[in-house]
Amino acid sequence: MKNRATPTGREVRLQDDEFIVSRTDTRGRITYTNRSFMQISGYSEPELLHKQHNIIRHPDMPRALFHFLWETIQQGQECFAYVKNLCKNGDHYWVFANVTADRDEGGNITGYFSVRRPVRHEVIPGFEELYRRMCAAERAAGAKEAIAAGTRVLQDEVRAKGFPDYAKFVLGA
Repeated sequence: MKNRATPTGREVRLQDDEFIVSRTDTRGRITYTNRSFMQISGYSEPELLHKQHNIIRHPDMPRALFHFLWETIQQGQECFAYVKNLCKNGDHYWVFANVTADRDEGGNITGYFSVRRPVRHEVIPGFEELYRRMCAAERAAGAKEAIAAGTRVLQDEVRAKGFPDYAKFVLGA
């Protein structure tokens, strides 16, 4: 079940040395969460375990970004992203996420591992604006074409900033 909290506009910040860690199965259901995740999100462990990770998805986040993230990690590549998450009470927090595949001894993907760290707050306004434009393009395109429309906005931004690809863009922010 997705978080149905109404956003309050209040930001909660991670401490400089704080890391949020979680694991999911291959379908995005949470199988592990650390205390920092529970503390900042406002959810207890039972409320998080076996739930879809999108329980903390903020409505300001474009669908295209998560589509890109999932495509990347399902191919076994790591993905970095700036993400605005929604707390149980409607507050929000920004993280710089690194998501990688968990593999068994045979190299098969068995789930995903994510470490989120505090963001440099000077980059947030740029990502807020980019995500606003992506969401607007997604809404204007309609459900069927939303992801393609949001992806075009993201690709245009990457090119306009002079980066060859998304990975270099997000790591260069």
